[in-house]
Amino acid sequence: MVSPTAAAATPPTFRHDDAGTPEQQWLALPDWDGVRALEPFGPSGARRLVVVAAHPDDESLGAGGLIATAAELGVPVEVVVLTDGAASHPGSTSVTGDALAALRADETRSAVTALAPLAGVHLVGLPDGELARHVDAAVTALVAVVGERGPDTLLVAPWRGDGHTDHEAASVVASTAAVRTDSHVVEYPIWLWHWGTGEDVPWHDLRGLRLDDGARAAKAAALAAHASQVTPLSDGPGDEALLSPSMLAHFDRPHEVFVTPRAPHDDDAFERLHREVEEPWDTPTSWYEQRKRAVTLAALPHQRYGRALEVGCSTGQLARALADRCDHLLALDRADSAVERARAAIAGQQHVEVRRATVPRDWPHAQFDLVVVSEVGYFLSPLDLDGVIDRVERCLAPDGAVVLCHWRHPIEGWPLTGDRVHERWAERTGRPPVVTHVERDFALVVHAARGVSP
Repeated sequence: MVSPTAAAATPPTFRHDDAGTPEQQWLALPDWDGVRALEPFGPSGARRLVVVAAHPDDESLGAGGLIATAAELGVPVEVVVLTDGAASHPGSTSVTGDALAALRADETRSAVTALAPLAGVHLVGLPDGELARHVDAAVTALVAVVGERGPDTLLVAPWRGDGHTDHEAASVVASTAAVRTDSHVVEYPIWLWHWGTGEDVPWHDLRGLRLDDGARAAKAAALAAHASQVTPLSDGPGDEALLSPSMLAHFDRPHEVFVTPRAPHDDDAFERLHREVEEPWDTPTSWYEQRKRAVTLAALPHQRYGRALEVGCSTGQLARALADRCDHLLALDRADSAVERARAAIAGQQHVEVRRATVPRDWPHAQFDLVVVSEVGYFLSPLDLDGVIDRVERCLAPDGAVVLCHWRHPIEGWPLTGDRVHERWAERTGRPPVVTHVERDFALVVHAARGVSP
């Protein structure tokens, strides 16, 4: 449900066997003097490093020194390689794509061991050269690695302007995962040094990491471990080394370079979902949805409410049911297409307003007697969920109630489950549960002031 965004209007075109920009030309540029230092770890820095590679060897080329530095400092490291690397030698007559993928997987494990012996290695195995078609699967795999530890995590990925379609897609993957998990993300260029010049570098956004001798030696060992890329597979045609000595010279610097992106890629997952599918969850006719709505309405402590708020209304089926129990209902959703359908679903009910809003950022300035958060809490990052909880606590009337209802099975591509949403809510709210309903598929909890009872 995530769409890659092009990094530039006219992406550069290049071949790996082009002559490329000489390293001495790069080193002679005066712009390096203005590059600020990257300070990834330390008292106010990350306590965990997750490095994303579009292909096996990207992790060693672009962030090998950073990985080694983290290992020296005792910072836990995870390396996530998104594609299988099987297309690096499409003209080879000596090795099949499957055999090359297996070889590159072994090389990656050896390379990461040289950099950080205790690091975790996650080989997602998506098709090489086709990552843009598998962004959703890649996001799901990466979010599973980051989990709820996003605020402690530095997420490092290929640069969005690198000119390689898989690198651009990997940037989208990392950016989306960072937003969903509250991680901090930086990006590393690789092919920029081959095709670019100083005019192509976002110097103001660059950060440099100076490498000590140990980190440089570990990086050199890691690059050597990727033998299928730095040496010929055979003497036959199509088996030439992919990374020439002139290309490798860019990664023998005493520093590594990272780009701090100015803004994340747009995560338009829910807009596209509602645009492509009229009823994404079959809410009008599904027995699960019908029964869940009935249980939700039955759990409301009071027969009627003055002002009510529904967070994440989708196509408006629950809003239409809640409307009969409220004097005024405000329903919010982040997707324009969902808002349009919800407005159609409640057409003619003047006391119901449907508004586009991204929570907690666009939280309404009003007091509510009832807040309903149904099937939406796990589509928030953990910190955004905490922000919603805090805002509900502030806007809820003293005798008001908040209703939580969520699917209990795994949610792909997001760090929270329905049970975790309810656990985090219980930890932050000052209102005890007055109704609890738990079954195999969903859980419902009503928090209200003490003494309130259905």
